Amino acid sequence: MDRRIVRDRARKLRTKGKTYAEINSILKTSIPKGTLSGWCKGVPLPGWYKSKIEELNKSNFSNAQKASIAARQFKQKKLLENIYLKNKPLIPFLKKKEVLRAILAMLYLGEGSKWKSHRGLMLGSSDPDIIRLYIKLLGACYGKTAREMKCRISYRADQDIRYLEKYWSEITSIPLANFYKTKPDPRTIGRPTKNNEYKGVCVIMSAGTEIQLELASIAKMILRNI
Repeated sequence: MDRRIVRDRARKLRTKGKTYAEINSILKTSIPKGTLSGWCKGVPLPGWYKSKIEELNKSNFSNAQKASIAARQFKQKKLLENIYLKNKPLIPFLKKKEVLRAILAMLYLGEGSKWKSHRGLMLGSSDPDIIRLYIKLLGACYGKTAREMKCRISYRADQDIRYLEKYWSEITSIPLANFYKTKPDPRTIGRPTKNNEYKGVCVIMSAGTEIQLELASIAKMILRNI
């Protein structure tokens, strides 16, 4: 196609509010943006053209954000896969009760109540995975069952305790009848909960002073011998 004809058609499309990318697409060309800009210099644009460009910029920015998020997610997925494969050889050791007792001892050292302040087993956390792990380890190491455990929920004033008890009962398999009645933290009155994922602190209790002392002893043993 004659260059002058292409130029005239490009200018005509520009008066209709077409972008340079759209002009190239319609004309089935790949003319550099700088060349098109020179050809279309002084061409009057429709009054709505500025709004169109603003919308396109928003759309392009949103697409760029989505692409960036997707790239980060893919990178994180690969990282987690590599971490899993690297540590997969540890799985056979988790069949050994001695190893599980060591894990339970360190978990209790960080999250559980100490013998000087409370006689018996008591551990609290707002993290469902920590609570699940604790209950599973107690069962695997000492034959403890969820039905023989007691539970209480520490929660904020604007939270529904019935909903929280049902939530933690499903997480722990502890019957609702084993939940102690509790009152909300008075310091939170008039202060809305900002984190919708927060389900209060679940505190698991059961008899077992001897187990408590044994876990403390194992933790000290580990600390001395690392």
